[in-house]
Amino acid sequence: MRQCAALAGVAAGLLAVLSAPAAGPRPQAKGGTKMQAGIQKQAFGKTAEGTPVELYVLTNGKGMTAKIMTYGGIVTELLAPDRDGKAGNVVLGFDDLKGYLAGHPYFGAITGRVANRIAGAKFTLDGKEYTLDANNGPNSLHGGKKGFDKVVWKGKALETAAGPALKLTYLSPDGEEGFPGNLATTVVYTLTNKNELKIDYTATTDKATPVNLTNHSYFNLAGPKSGSILGHELMIAASAYTPTDAALIPTGNVQKINGSPLDFTKPTAIGARIKELMTEPLGYDHNYVLRGGGKGLVLAARVHEPKTGRVMEVHTTEPAIQLYTGNFLDGTQTGHGGVVYHQYQGFCLEAQHFPDAVHHANFPSIILRREKTYTQTTVYGFSAK
Repeated sequence: MRQCAALAGVAAGLLAVLSAPAAGPRPQAKGGTKMQAGIQKQAFGKTAEGTPVELYVLTNGKGMTAKIMTYGGIVTELLAPDRDGKAGNVVLGFDDLKGYLAGHPYFGAITGRVANRIAGAKFTLDGKEYTLDANNGPNSLHGGKKGFDKVVWKGKALETAAGPALKLTYLSPDGEEGFPGNLATTVVYTLTNKNELKIDYTATTDKATPVNLTNHSYFNLAGPKSGSILGHELMIAASAYTPTDAALIPTGNVQKINGSPLDFTKPTAIGARIKELMTEPLGYDHNYVLRGGGKGLVLAARVHEPKTGRVMEVHTTEPAIQLYTGNFLDGTQTGHGGVVYHQYQGFCLEAQHFPDAVHHANFPSIILRREKTYTQTTVYGFSAK
């Protein structure tokens, strides 16, 4: 956290919407064609209320393209090269805005104010109780009925030394979804020249409020058309997790994972021990406590897909990461190119603070206070072998 300027000044800056011209062409990875490096903006439809939505296309000219829209700050597509240099989409999503507006399980979205769950959809802060929207049984999930994933952000295209970037800003008013304080939030997506999607989050408030932001992309490194992700080899740099009850609310304990089906300290196929979990539905939906997490940008996870050779490394400043294996995907969502999304067709690695931290004093705090700044950085880096 660091000292910040007055909220009024920050909020004013949030309302600017600018565009930057695309840079000149640069060569793609081997086996590909030249790509127009830079960032371009295009119309992507309107919400039910008539608010225009824009799609920004970021290209680094080295084999990667990221498509991000202002509705929900959603990463709609992310094209990364395989071992032969052939770029392919590695995230789940839809071809048009209509698919997202119809409802979806947070594909590619920014989730907040508070990602993950808050038990009982209530919390007490500085002696006052706040009631939230109960959108997950009796609990609040990912910010409530209309969280950050369902609002239209302001977009500004940037050209940086690291690569093309998209700055998204949103001013969440005091009382929105039951949360206190006017929260000015900025999320910057940078598609770096190192084939990384770098996400920088900042937020300031005029009243104490909980904040826990993350990105909810569903990855399939072989491409969504390939089916299950259970053959992906996963390493998570964590030796403990936070156990939960049947409603996925943490008990407050931090438990070692050594030798259990949750142990990914060594690269292991995601599906190798999934049947030993005894969860309903069967699959991973667990918050891992990262070794060295919260103390700087550290390696959180590495995933290798054997067929394409694609590798994804996740670095984050957050103390934890949620592994979710698409357990609730049930064939009712039809995505890119008519692909029907079934259970285990994508996995999430959501860098975050612990779920339900507002109710557990032993968890790292998620309370942001006035004149402080929330910061978070997570980097998804891609390569192939």
